[in-house]
Amino acid sequence: MAGHNRYTALLDANVLYSVAISDALMEVAATGIYAAKWSKAIDDEWVRNLAKNRKRPESDFHLRRDSMHDSCPDWEVPEEGWKLIEPCLSLPDVNDRHVLAAAIAGHADSIVTINIKHFPASVLDPLGITALHPDEFLLQQLELEPLVVLPAFKVMRARLKNPSFTPEKFVDAMERNGLIQTAAFLGQALQLI
Repeated sequence: MAGHNRYTALLDANVLYSVAISDALMEVAATGIYAAKWSKAIDDEWVRNLAKNRKRPESDFHLRRDSMHDSCPDWEVPEEGWKLIEPCLSLPDVNDRHVLAAAIAGHADSIVTINIKHFPASVLDPLGITALHPDEFLLQQLELEPLVVLPAFKVMRARLKNPSFTPEKFVDAMERNGLIQTAAFLGQALQLI
């Protein structure tokens, strides 16, 4: 899509909610292989849901949110870019229209989401956008540029200190967080992570 000279993925709130999944997406984005985009509304959604589910104040998650912004300085799809598009869209879940609107305004090639069924191909295909599960998205990045993306997972694993993770335990953690294909790929390259 016009607007970016590299692949652009709009990250849905449900992939930013999970520490393991969002950390993997941020580290891979830091390699420059793709541009990660999301909106303040998406930020607000994952922070609000995480605070509610953990019974903690939203402010407890602002440091993590701010670190994600630092990791991807060009993350934001401004509200004025997507707000006018939102009411024109039709999706199975009306609450997901802002995500698709942000993808359109952010010139995204894909929406990375756990809720693939909420973004049917019949709606996305004419817009040139694909909905991808984070496992599928990360596996594609690993297959396209393994020598670029594998070091991102090594950095991610090295940062984990409490507790620290062996490569095998790291792969197990990825699998437990729903990144099954990604974990299988990483399991074949343990010496590189």
